[in-house]
Amino acid sequence: MTNSLSQAAVSAVRTTLAATIVLVSLAARPALAADVQVKIANFTFDPPTLTVKTGTTVTWVNADDIPHLVSEKDGKFRSSALDTGDKFSQTFTAVGTIEYFCAIHPHMTGKIVVEP
Repeated sequence: MTNSLSQAAVSAVRTTLAATIVLVSLAARPALAADVQVKIANFTFDPPTLTVKTGTTVTWVNADDIPHLVSEKDGKFRSSALDTGDKFSQTFTAVGTIEYFCAIHPHMTGKIVVEP
């Protein structure tokens, strides 16, 4: 009977240790960046400045009844013309400030600030 108790105790310790290792490894993993949207409406980007963490995907959604084209100031990314309801997504992996505008309506501007 003593041997059975020892085996049961060892099994319980192993199970507890395995569960602890799983929980610690999950807690140590970085959280996934949230995906966010920028609404295009009334010839504006809303919000005009957006701060995100690296790895975040930003999606622009055209809510206007005319086309818009999202273009990074230095040409690093550019959407096709977005009709009403169309979307364009870009993932930001490097820290910095990204300025963009509507290539059809250049007075429309926005910024993405990417933080670590």
